[in-house]
Amino acid sequence: MPSRVLAGTQRGWIVPIGGAEEKEGDRRILARFVELCGASAADIVVIPTASRLADTGQNYESIFSGLGAAKVTTLDFDTRRDASEPGRLDRLRRASGIFFTGGNQLRIATTLGGTPIAKLVRERNALGVPVGGTSAGASILSDHMIVSGKEGGSPSADSVRLAPGLGLTNRFVIDQHFRQRDRLGRLLAALAYNPFEIGIGLDEDTAAFIGPDNTLEVEGSGGVTVVDASELQFSSMAQVGNDEPVCLLGLKVHILTAGATFNLGTRQASAGKLAESKQMN
Repeated sequence: MPSRVLAGTQRGWIVPIGGAEEKEGDRRILARFVELCGASAADIVVIPTASRLADTGQNYESIFSGLGAAKVTTLDFDTRRDASEPGRLDRLRRASGIFFTGGNQLRIATTLGGTPIAKLVRERNALGVPVGGTSAGASILSDHMIVSGKEGGSPSADSVRLAPGLGLTNRFVIDQHFRQRDRLGRLLAALAYNPFEIGIGLDEDTAAFIGPDNTLEVEGSGGVTVVDASELQFSSMAQVGNDEPVCLLGLKVHILTAGATFNLGTRQASAGKLAESKQMN
């Protein structure tokens, strides 16, 4: 469960990225993350546990340093024992930002889930430290995590596989590489299992910057698909076989692009900066 935000404090930003963010040209997503972490005073810990590539952490160290962060450290975890090591816990306590790389979200969940490091990430975010992640590192941020599923626009009972995430928030469930890999069906299936949550489908090179007030603002070159199941009128999920399509009535769907917003508390969408730009023209 998310850590409690103490009176007089604000939760830190949560920044899920849809994967394949621009690392060489327009780095506005990662640059904004550095800014939130303290800009030239930023002290960022990169956790590349999801990746099997040895240089993943080092690559993000170079990127964040190049964007002006004062200090960037890679903390990898090969075993669950590593996630209890006092030196690593102390390093994480000193960080002003935490970033999870892409790869396989189950590698993060099975290595860090239920460990002191996982608890500390939640606690630090509740105390105001921004936590971001890309691709698998985005999926892991929520309470429920999409592990895998079928491509396609239509949900079925077996089109999604869920597992516990790190639990920074229980307000939403995330899917990434969204339109590029045709993942609407599996996000809808996840919401059919748990209509309380809001579905967030992140296109590549696109991020949802979720502030302490639970307002999501889109940044990047693609779109964010927001599915609100709070007014769901009917679901056939409990009645169908595994490979049969699911009937869902009463869903709300919003397609947001850079500058548009969605409040996770009020469930209200806004064109945001896009509307302001149109008025100016």
